[in-house]
Amino acid sequence: MPRDLILGTAGHIDHGKTSLVKALTGIDCDRLPEEKARGITIDIGFATLDLPSPSLAGRASDGAANPPLARPANELGDGYRLGIVDVPGHERFIKNMLAGATGIDLVVLIIAADDSIMPQTREHLEILKLLGLRHGVIALTKSDLVDETTCEVVELEIRELVRGSFLENAPILRTSAHTGLGIDDLKKAIAQTCANVEDSLRESSLDWFRLPIDRSFTVQGHGTIVTGSVQSGVLRVGDEVEWLPSGQTVRVRSLQNHDKPVEEVHRGMRAAINLAGVDHKDVLRGQEIATPGYLKPSRVVTVRLHCLSEVKRPIKHRAPIRFHVGTSEIMGTVSLLDCDTIEPGGWGIAQIFLEEPSTTTWGQPFVLRGPSATLTIGGGQVLQPVAKKIRRRHLEVLERIEKLWTGDPTQRALNVAWFGGYAGFTQADLVRDANLAPAQALQIIQHLRDKHQLVTVSLQGGRQVILHADIVHELDERILSALGKMHEEFPLMTSHDRQKVQAQLDYVGDDALIHAEVDRLIKLKKLTGDLRRIARADFKPKLSANLRKLKDKVVEAYRAAGFQPPEPASFAGQAGGNAASLKDLFEVCVAEGFLVHIDADIYLHSELEADMRKRVADRLTTGPGATVAELRDILGTTRKFAVPFCEYLDRINLTKREGDLRVLAAAK
Repeated sequence: MPRDLILGTAGHIDHGKTSLVKALTGIDCDRLPEEKARGITIDIGFATLDLPSPSLAGRASDGAANPPLARPANELGDGYRLGIVDVPGHERFIKNMLAGATGIDLVVLIIAADDSIMPQTREHLEILKLLGLRHGVIALTKSDLVDETTCEVVELEIRELVRGSFLENAPILRTSAHTGLGIDDLKKAIAQTCANVEDSLRESSLDWFRLPIDRSFTVQGHGTIVTGSVQSGVLRVGDEVEWLPSGQTVRVRSLQNHDKPVEEVHRGMRAAINLAGVDHKDVLRGQEIATPGYLKPSRVVTVRLHCLSEVKRPIKHRAPIRFHVGTSEIMGTVSLLDCDTIEPGGWGIAQIFLEEPSTTTWGQPFVLRGPSATLTIGGGQVLQPVAKKIRRRHLEVLERIEKLWTGDPTQRALNVAWFGGYAGFTQADLVRDANLAPAQALQIIQHLRDKHQLVTVSLQGGRQVILHADIVHELDERILSALGKMHEEFPLMTSHDRQKVQAQLDYVGDDALIHAEVDRLIKLKKLTGDLRRIARADFKPKLSANLRKLKDKVVEAYRAAGFQPPEPASFAGQAGGNAASLKDLFEVCVAEGFLVHIDADIYLHSELEADMRKRVADRLTTGPGATVAELRDILGTTRKFAVPFCEYLDRINLTKREGDLRVLAAAK
């Protein structure tokens, strides 16, 4: 089967890009009436070229009139089926050139022999370098219009231009679209370059479908058609895709590749996709369609940013820019995180704040142009496709960001997990933010769990969240710290209300996570307590000798008082200098289980509270409901205490009120 690749053109206006593509393929890429009228390329155009493998091409004799360099697809064997994207060369249409350059595997840099190197020759080359292109050839067009010396001089200038770039060792082919000079040699060179193409890390690791949209239109009887270069994965007729940034899921009605119906399209192919239920007026260049669940629109992205050596001014903090990624162009602002300016030729870490949401993945290249769209100023790679605002010069965070730029997928995954914070992360987050295949993401998650670098926390309702171990440790410390401060503030209390403790951690944003982590700390014996009250396991109430004696007196007094307990204030005289701590002392008695708080200033000894529940339950089990007066007599108390006792028994669901009677709550 032939291998599908995308070939792009690049070069200054009027250097013969479109004419050369027509000489190679027989296809005129200028499709717009305005392009025909003005004789210049305005928008991207498309063609197709089938080439045999270099070994097959080499079998043709040098004297053959028509060497077998372009054949039907079914005769290609292991050759190449090239989708060609022809881009405009005018400086006003650089944004269209950038849209067309997305996803190309190799390029033909086109330079006219009678014009030599021009401004957009340089700009296009810089853009190709920023986009991470690795393979290409150079076509010296209009070679028939100049003499041998001129050709040699221009070739020397080209070699100087491409020195240090991916085209440094690329062949330079003298061509003429008018006479056919060098066209066959150019085909051979392209075929040889195709053989040398190696998929980049981003392309090879993704096995989910992704296509940035570069055109949309409607066809009578079919509806909306979108086109683009498939960046990764496979798409089949009948599949559902996510239309981004809207997030709407749509079905694929049919597919075409170079005007021919196909059942599937894959990476390296030009695709025309018929989408069901979509109005083509709503589809714009720069949007994407992808396997659902992986891409996530964001107005903030964190990036590695390079300022081109050729620009005259540095990139400054808060500079307005045009952000070109995929086929999109979005206005935004640069926030430099580790410096105030990036000088020409330099690199820095930055965040881009965008006016419209963008969909990107880790490592995806981008280009920055000035706000007036007259100059390309820099570019780089995405580090965080979905980012939160980062405080400038925050050293710990910057160190983590720098670690995102690593070839080790496990290390990237671990840093993605750290940035997930208390919200955790998912398999899809690793696919998008660490450039992992879905299956690879699951393997790495399990590997890091086994090494205890990731922790899975089970929440209520069967939900689970996966957290970086450092984040779990940080949350544990915050819980222990919050409880420690409460112990310091109330040194006499042996435990604290669990809800009050958890309320101090509301910034975590997930009550269920805090609740689960408190339970985990209780199991680890770092905390003691239950669903109501908790304490640090290492905390001991700081009762002085006098307070310990007073506590014993209080407990004994309530035991002796029966169901007519004393008021807490009655102990003020015995407390002496500790009168201010009396309320805390009663809370200590309750926390330690000696007293039960009934209502307001009414307490019962815990043994008497249990006796009260038994007496009332026995009475209501063997007879009809009882009035407050009857329960008063059963307990041998007064109405002053009988009413609060009855209300307490209602609150703990032992009894319930029916008119003037109390009955057992369970007896319905």
